[in-house]
Amino acid sequence: MVYNELGKTGMKVSNLGFGASSLGGVFHNIREEEGIQAVHTAVENGINLIDVSPYYGHLKAEIVLGKALKDIPREKYYLSTKVGRYGKDGVNTWDYSAKRATESVYESMERLNVDYIDLINVHDIEFQADLPGGLQKVVDETLPALVELRKKGIVKHIGITDLQPENLKWVIEHSESGVVESILNFCHYSLNDTLLVDFLGFFEQHNVGVINASPFSMGLLSQRGAPAWHPAGKDLQRACAKAAAYCQEKGYPIDKLAIQFSTSMNPRIASTLFSSANPQNVLKNIKYVNEPIDEQLVKEVQAIIGDQMFVRWKNS
Repeated sequence: MVYNELGKTGMKVSNLGFGASSLGGVFHNIREEEGIQAVHTAVENGINLIDVSPYYGHLKAEIVLGKALKDIPREKYYLSTKVGRYGKDGVNTWDYSAKRATESVYESMERLNVDYIDLINVHDIEFQADLPGGLQKVVDETLPALVELRKKGIVKHIGITDLQPENLKWVIEHSESGVVESILNFCHYSLNDTLLVDFLGFFEQHNVGVINASPFSMGLLSQRGAPAWHPAGKDLQRACAKAAAYCQEKGYPIDKLAIQFSTSMNPRIASTLFSSANPQNVLKNIKYVNEPIDEQLVKEVQAIIGDQMFVRWKNS
């Protein structure tokens, strides 16, 4: 496993990180014991960054992860969770107020069985862009509340997450220096879209660490293919399915190529998160990351995706 500095946080994180969204049954139902074992397997094999949110599975992911963390020494992992996006009974809710952010942190710590959080993120800030106050509310309310918790040692570091890197840039530009220490962006450093690279210089200039997520582009870059709910357009889905079939013919699963690409082709990205509640899948992805990538196949796959490279969609 390779370990990289996350900005100026002092955190040396594994280049492959564990996204715990799957523990909430976000993608399909899980067996709780298997999900707990998946966490243990990840940490035992060198992964030290674990990311979760109260939104995933409407609290379930944090609850299951908390059970798993009981048996892992605290110094073995960095824990990241989020504030701002929630859900209950299948209904999404957003609340980026200072009061709710503060409450959310303490609630998460209780579910996770920890007494501090290494990295607290403001979750999917693009949704606040459409709410009263816009992104300025994140700057004026959410982040200052988290700064107060950072002063108390309740949280160690502060980040923001979004699908749209432009929003991450805007919030950093409008915040005091040092408030935002890391960003988490997803689906923009994968085989079909490397938009995140265009923003790396800006993040580095502001001493902000970079976490990438969803190397499989939420299922587009997998043998199984995109799930029915995927927001990508049909042309992009067809192009990625064609690329997956080509990789299968070559005896090189597109899942393998995708996760290798996201973790090995740009050392300026500290870590890439993937999610699985299956211990065997965790081991398989760690094995993939530790093997050399076929760079010629990368070129061939991107040629197949063709004019659908960099095609974007809105978060949901």
